[in-house]
Amino acid sequence: MSKITAVGDTTDTLPGAGAHRDDGADRPLRVAVAGAGFIGEVHARAVRRAGARLVAVAASTPERGRVAARLLGAEDAVADAEALATLPDVDVVHVCTPNHLHARLVEAALAAGKHVVCEKPLATDAATARRLAAAAGEAGRVATVPFVYRFYPLVREARARVATGSIGPIRLLHGSYLQDWLATEDDDNWRVDAELAGASRAFADIGSHWCDLVEFVAGDRLAAVCAQAVTAVPERVRADDHAFGAAGRASSGANGPAAHERRPVTTEDITVVMFRTRGGVAGSVVVSQVSPGRKNRLHLEVAGAEATLSFDQEQPESLWVGRRASSEVVVRDPAHLDPAAAPYAVLPPGHPQGYQDCFDAFVADTYRAVRAGTTEGVDGLPTFADGARAADITDAVLRSAAHGTWEDVPS
Repeated sequence: MSKITAVGDTTDTLPGAGAHRDDGADRPLRVAVAGAGFIGEVHARAVRRAGARLVAVAASTPERGRVAARLLGAEDAVADAEALATLPDVDVVHVCTPNHLHARLVEAALAAGKHVVCEKPLATDAATARRLAAAAGEAGRVATVPFVYRFYPLVREARARVATGSIGPIRLLHGSYLQDWLATEDDDNWRVDAELAGASRAFADIGSHWCDLVEFVAGDRLAAVCAQAVTAVPERVRADDHAFGAAGRASSGANGPAAHERRPVTTEDITVVMFRTRGGVAGSVVVSQVSPGRKNRLHLEVAGAEATLSFDQEQPESLWVGRRASSEVVVRDPAHLDPAAAPYAVLPPGHPQGYQDCFDAFVADTYRAVRAGTTEGVDGLPTFADGARAADITDAVLRSAAHGTWEDVPS
């Protein structure tokens, strides 16, 4: 990546503060956020935490944008997301809109010389995701995707233990990512609509996180997949919350959808995937958005010849290390973590860190790369190349589910 002018500063203590502070920069980064739903709010909090200026936001309507600007502490609201992507005097654009808008907003921002943070999936198809990754490289801009589970200190600890060989050669990789927020036919969201979210829902939305994490921790890549996709809720009661687009509202009439209007569901609720890695390791993952009682349980287990590592995102303050003779629980204590993990433990032991802390660390590391002009030296920062990688895996899973065959994941 080409060198760029360093801009911005951090003005507060950040995750890994010793590594993330740049006292030589002369002004805060100027940031704009497109999308003001749940994930846009998470981005906005991380922007402010990093000491950047949130200069503008855009939402699905001008009125929602004005409300979001007040709630998120933005200096201004922009009526149109595409106009926001090319605003002058903005250094970084965060794209947090529905998936079908990602590609054109990213391309507009890169063409305008902006650095970009884009929510996953990077695009609704693999070819477009690869094109965006190439465009970011050609533009010489820092471009990242928030695979933020990488930023849990004990995920970094697990990765370090695998890398040093302390668990022995890996023999098995398995786990799950389970949610329940779409468990009933009365649960609906724009992500259910293939026109807005893409052909895959559960796997592209959360399975991509699991696959990114297993590759990150194991230091190995999925080579082939054999998948089954299930639409457990074949019809849903339509909700009128399809932000940023007319799809899903176009046939509803001027007054919105009729009460209890039902629509068929074409995207999957559940995906079950077997896989093998380039290193020859067998594995499996179960992905579901319809598992009652499971709120956001990402579980990953790496079994080596000498020990097994088990991480549960809902219990992120500990890492289970199992051996044949005995087992132990490693707690998040920076004094006793690997040097690669300790900087991300920003609170004293016993003071829980969570998802927002991961997001704060991801954004802080992204801005550190922006100020440096390169992602080199920022360990584990997920870039557009990782977003394109996730899209390739999703594409292989969809092909496998459709044809009932093993499908190769492009290298």
